[in-house]
Amino acid sequence: MDAATSSSYLGKMLIEEITPVVMVITTPLVEQSCQTNGLSFVQLVQPFCNFDNIDVPVRTASDQPYRLHQFKLRLHYASDIRHPNTEAAEEHLKQVVTRASDNDLTDFSSDPPQLENLLQTAQSESQSSRFQVFNKELIHASSFSEHEAFDHPVACLLVVSSKDNEPINKFVDLFNTNQFPSLLNDGAMDPKILKHYLLVHDNQDGTSEKATNIISDMRSTFGSSECRMICINSAQNESGDRQDNPWAIYKSDAQLGQDLGCFLNFDDLSEIKDLMQDLSSKHIIPHMEQKIRVLNQQVSATRKGFRNQIKNLWWRKGKDDTPDAPTGPMYTFSSIESQIRVLGDYAFMLRDYELALSNYRLLSTDYKLDKAWKRYAGVQEMMGLSFFMLDQSRKDAEYCMENAFSTYLKLGSSGQRNATRCGLWWTEMLKARDQYKEAAGVYSRISNEEPSLHAAVMLEQASYCYLLSNPPLLHKYGFHLVLSGSRYYISDQRKHAIRAYRSSLSVYKGNAWKYINDHVHYHIGKWYAVLGMHDLAIKHMLQVLVCGHQSIVTQELFLRDFLQIVQQLGKTFEVFRLQLPILSMPSLKVIFEDHRTYASLSAVNVKENLWKSLEEDLVPAVPVMRTNWLDSQPRRKDKDSSICVAGVLVIWRRDPVFGFGGADDDVASGYTRGTRLLEGLNLNLGGGVLMREAGGKSERRNHVLGGTDGGLYSTDGDKTVPVGTRRTIPGGRGIVLEAIKVDLEFKNPLKISISLSEVSLICQLSVKADLVESEIHGQNVNDMDGHLSATGFHNLEMEKLKSIWEMKACSSSSLVPSEVDFSLDGLKKTVVQLTVTPQVEGVLNIIGVRWKLSGSVVTYHNFDSNVLKKRVKGKRRSAKSPSSTLKFTVIESLPKLEGSIHHLPERAYAGELRRLVLELRNQSKFPVKNLKMKINDPRYLYPGRFEDIKAEFPSCLEKQTSCERSNVRANASQLSGEFSFPEDVTIQGEATFSWPLWLHAATSGRIPLLISVYYEMDNLSSDMRYRTLRIHYNLEVLPSLDVSIQISRCPSRLKEFLVRVDIVNKSSSESFRLHQLSSVGCKWEMSSLPPNGSASPSELLTAGQALSRFFNLKDCGKSTYDGTSSSPSTLRGSDVSLGSEGGKDILFDISSTPLADFHNYERSHQEKSIEVCDFSIMTWASK
Repeated sequence: MDAATSSSYLGKMLIEEITPVVMVITTPLVEQSCQTNGLSFVQLVQPFCNFDNIDVPVRTASDQPYRLHQFKLRLHYASDIRHPNTEAAEEHLKQVVTRASDNDLTDFSSDPPQLENLLQTAQSESQSSRFQVFNKELIHASSFSEHEAFDHPVACLLVVSSKDNEPINKFVDLFNTNQFPSLLNDGAMDPKILKHYLLVHDNQDGTSEKATNIISDMRSTFGSSECRMICINSAQNESGDRQDNPWAIYKSDAQLGQDLGCFLNFDDLSEIKDLMQDLSSKHIIPHMEQKIRVLNQQVSATRKGFRNQIKNLWWRKGKDDTPDAPTGPMYTFSSIESQIRVLGDYAFMLRDYELALSNYRLLSTDYKLDKAWKRYAGVQEMMGLSFFMLDQSRKDAEYCMENAFSTYLKLGSSGQRNATRCGLWWTEMLKARDQYKEAAGVYSRISNEEPSLHAAVMLEQASYCYLLSNPPLLHKYGFHLVLSGSRYYISDQRKHAIRAYRSSLSVYKGNAWKYINDHVHYHIGKWYAVLGMHDLAIKHMLQVLVCGHQSIVTQELFLRDFLQIVQQLGKTFEVFRLQLPILSMPSLKVIFEDHRTYASLSAVNVKENLWKSLEEDLVPAVPVMRTNWLDSQPRRKDKDSSICVAGVLVIWRRDPVFGFGGADDDVASGYTRGTRLLEGLNLNLGGGVLMREAGGKSERRNHVLGGTDGGLYSTDGDKTVPVGTRRTIPGGRGIVLEAIKVDLEFKNPLKISISLSEVSLICQLSVKADLVESEIHGQNVNDMDGHLSATGFHNLEMEKLKSIWEMKACSSSSLVPSEVDFSLDGLKKTVVQLTVTPQVEGVLNIIGVRWKLSGSVVTYHNFDSNVLKKRVKGKRRSAKSPSSTLKFTVIESLPKLEGSIHHLPERAYAGELRRLVLELRNQSKFPVKNLKMKINDPRYLYPGRFEDIKAEFPSCLEKQTSCERSNVRANASQLSGEFSFPEDVTIQGEATFSWPLWLHAATSGRIPLLISVYYEMDNLSSDMRYRTLRIHYNLEVLPSLDVSIQISRCPSRLKEFLVRVDIVNKSSSESFRLHQLSSVGCKWEMSSLPPNGSASPSELLTAGQALSRFFNLKDCGKSTYDGTSSSPSTLRGSDVSLGSEGGKDILFDISSTPLADFHNYERSHQEKSIEVCDFSIMTWASK
């Protein structure tokens, strides 16, 4: 036998489990005396049956003796020598597993074990005591089978008390066949076994004189060598005089709280120890040696040798035709097959594995021929163990174990327990040879045949074998742990199930196996809830809420169970950064207004550089320090004003929807008021509308905004430097009673709808800027050097947010945040605008957002996504976070204008002329003055005169017989789009002011219209003296008429020209009626061809139609147009009517405003021009 093999776990287990059995029969008085110590007789002597230092010479069939240094006896009552009942065995195994669960010291509140730690402790976990105890008990469940001899009693120990009447007769009565096990009575075991007689004297009953006389009679009757006496209960009190307790392993079986062996002193223990050692070395081992030699001679005489083998085969000839039977024919103890099995098992128990193997081989053929498959499997099993103990032919050993295992399984339920035992020995054999992967496969095969509880233990052992494989098979390890946990749960072993699932988390954490990860977290959460550990249950259920990859049914199940666990918690559950719904930080947008205000959301979204360019000459100039002579030079704007053949197309509608009513209409009350929008500046000091990713850098730099002194501040990135001063200001400017808005995008990752309520910003307002500065900085960086874990850091952040929220609730008079309730459909996203309105001056900090999911789960989410410090070259540097850009200096309440343009269509046709009205509303109680306005492109939008607001349109543009219309031409500032309202215009508090605007859709396309209204405030203590209102509209201009003009000199008249006008209707559905063609200027006189006639009476151009008309153009004199003059006489020209309505031609005056003004804008828009002639064509829309 190899030393390494015997020292392996399987080797030790075989030495302990396959050992001689001693049948014990006692009288009731013996048991009564032993129960004084809380033990039965078998329990009393069992600790002294294991001999680790024995030295006994043994000689079996060979002439060469060897010595046994380790030996063990197994003592069993005669009533226990029977095959265990299946139900009782399973109940006992269940208690073993439950006891292991109760003794498990795993801290479920701690984090799951990490994979690195599991790899280091895998060996110890695979050899855990709970596995070893369970495997041994499972092996014991297959004990005392009729086809195996190593469980048959080798000897019988008869025990009588000195208090028994007629002890000699008691010994005779005890060895009565009625008390024998069924295996002896049925003939499967030899009843002629070694008998040993023991007399037990209880010293508490008196002196041993009577016992001495009884032992003398016993020796004379049964023989002196077969009789023995021991004395027990010699201690005078319950303490005894021993140092250790050898019966500690029976504590669970005895009564709790009782001191086992309390009346046994040292002499009693010595007698018991000597008794068992003498029984082993002087009786049982010699008896087994003698039995082996006798049986070996019989087997050699009848079965060994060529002649005997031929005879055996001839005698068994014809048995192939017999039907299969699980155990084959009945073999009595006297049959040669039973004798060979006894010989092999005795040799195995005495460590003569070669002799045992030779007999097992001989017997294997007989059982196979007899089709005794259970006996055949048992022999194959012992052959495999013999090969292992001899450390010979690993291939043969594995073949025998595979053959035995498969044969047992074929027998069905009768061979199931033996198959499990064979599999357990087989796995230990493979593990001893570091074949962990193969061992795991055997464990899995065992689990397929066992009930759920047993299968759970097998699968858990298989998982550790996969972990110990080289290389470790992590996926299989985790998968088998999950299978094990599921079987544990089915068997009502929830703690074991949780332990198995928690261990598997180390494999599935952070990988792409989403479904099994969800399965593990979900079931751990459910099982924690069953155990009443709701906090831990919620922790795991949170991991499966964002499961967009799952089906709708599964998502509803996860969410419903999560909410049920939260309700069972009995209080509102609060969580930090719950990802249901997902808050998109890159889309976070903050809108607030300082000196720049906005009329609508579309104005907010215009790039700041466009507003800056528009307002460059509108707002007060900033003193700039000149550094060299180049900076001191004025900026020039050079434009070429030469004009080619130009034309102005004017289209207007009669539809009253687009016009005004009579002059008596109340214009101010007749307009449709737009929705009041307070969007404005966002995240950066630099002004403009800036969308910023959380913690990222802005899209633009070098912005301009109004400072606290009404001046301008230049910003470069994250730094703000006021011109001409060293003063610094916080991240933004807010106004008392003006809302600061935050646009947040919420996305539902699930396929089911979710409901959110009480969605509100978490804000902090303080009147002391320095105090807030220190508090916010402390919140961001405090305890960061303490190396907090992720869980600890999240808990700390949530506590801070919670305290700020509670503080805000107590001081609600300083802040008025909005609360929003909404539902979010599956896989949808929505932008929610949250507002906070400061009521007092101070420093406002927007920290995060809070919402409630399904009315049960409160979520705190901060906007500071990266507050951990970074080390750069030995120095610490804080990462940029949104908190620095979500701070606002709140100043006193200021006047604010709101504005809108009435009757501005979303779509117009090229050349269309409309009259609009700009309405400004002062919602404050303070007046504003010094109003100015600038329009980005006066080609499209032009401010009219105040009296135009009530004039009839379009009759106000008709040509008059006398000069009744005041024709005011645009000056240079108006040509640039800047317009100053009359000095006496003041908008009082809570008043409305209106001013007319003219719209001319000059060209087709999508045209942005930008208007900035400047106004000043008076009688206020604030250093902000002015504000601007930014108005933005988008106008879609559709194609209308395409007009081309060809001029050719008349060959017969030097000062006359022939004009051809080609007109094509480019619209897709609109029809136009031609009305008037005019030449601009006094130099030209135009007439139609033929003379004195209408060129095209009632001409209507439908969609896609084209026509050509001819006119005569006559040069009447010297041109008066020099490119700078804009008097009415220079623009008054010749008109030709192109249609007739009601028999009366109505012509429009192209020299009056706004037609002349738009003509001037068109001329100034041309880069180069050769002076020839300008034309204007006017049409009516057909509707």
